[in-house]
Amino acid sequence: MIRITDTIAIDESELSESFVRASGPGGQNVNKVSSAVQLRFDVRQSPSLPNDVALRLMRLAGKRLTKEGVIVIIAQQHRTQERNREGARDRLFTMIRQAAVKPTPRRPTKVPKSQRRERLEAKKRRSGIKSLRRSKPGWD
Repeated sequence: MIRITDTIAIDESELSESFVRASGPGGQNVNKVSSAVQLRFDVRQSPSLPNDVALRLMRLAGKRLTKEGVIVIIAQQHRTQERNREGARDRLFTMIRQAAVKPTPRRPTKVPKSQRRERLEAKKRRSGIKSLRRSKPGWD
């Protein structure tokens, strides 16, 4: 079991990793070694995640989420499989930690009376300035 937060722990068997060849520069090594990691985590089928956390995680995942509810994280920044593997896991665990934080609902607040009064006074001042610019009939 991998502990993510105090209340959430994920079983190692829920994560599936496959190693693929990394794209980009790397010389001859890039054509021979499969150092990039594709980490897959099935959010919908995971018994470890509470329902509300799973929903927030799916929203957070964005384009990394497949139609089947699987998060796919690709890590290829490092030259070794192990470092890429750690990087992919860290990114997944960070996402789960973010999803575990319950959002506080926004409480609507009223505009203070003083601000309303100031706004109306400013409108009256502006109106007065503009009314002075208007030409009066017979002042041609």
